[in-house]
Amino acid sequence: LFIEPGSPWENDYVESFNGKLRDELLNGEIFAIPLEAKVLIEQWHKHYNHVRPHSSLGYEPPAPETFQGPATALVS
Repeated sequence: LFIEPGSPWENDYVESFNGKLRDELLNGEIFAIPLEAKVLIEQWHKHYNHVRPHSSLGYEPPAPETFQGPATALVS
């Protein structure tokens, strides 16, 4: 997929994600090694998809974690 330079509206979902990644994480960090960047970006990505509320989804995360209650033992 080719996006014309200066036309971010042609791929608005990716541009929005990239902007939030840059604003919420990358602009505030100095990474010592590439592995540090990889780990922090993965953590941020999981938070973005599973915890962070999104206004376009009624302030729900796109892929919320399902709650797994404690396992119950069957008593006979």
